[in-house]
Amino acid sequence: MAKDIESKNKKVTNKGDLVSSVATLSGLSKADAMRALDGMFDSIKKGLKDGDDVRIQGLGIFSVKEREAGIGRNPRTGEPLKIKAAKLPKFRAGKTLKDAIA
Repeated sequence: MAKDIESKNKKVTNKGDLVSSVATLSGLSKADAMRALDGMFDSIKKGLKDGDDVRIQGLGIFSVKEREAGIGRNPRTGEPLKIKAAKLPKFRAGKTLKDAIA
């Protein structure tokens, strides 16, 4: 099992922890759970790359947000910098997930 990582007194769950949890809860082997998680992650990435929203009932919506180009400042020198336009992944939690942690 992965070593617990403490961040401001909160345990951080990593991919290894997720694989172990999925394997235990589903009765799958760890190798099968790893393949299932990798497949899910790859499907989400492919959907986002294709410009689609990925909606997972009970979890939330993954989408892509387009950030426009702009001008920023170097905090050390105050010199203006060009910031390129970018596409950024975004996640919005669904009601079921929000209610589960309330």
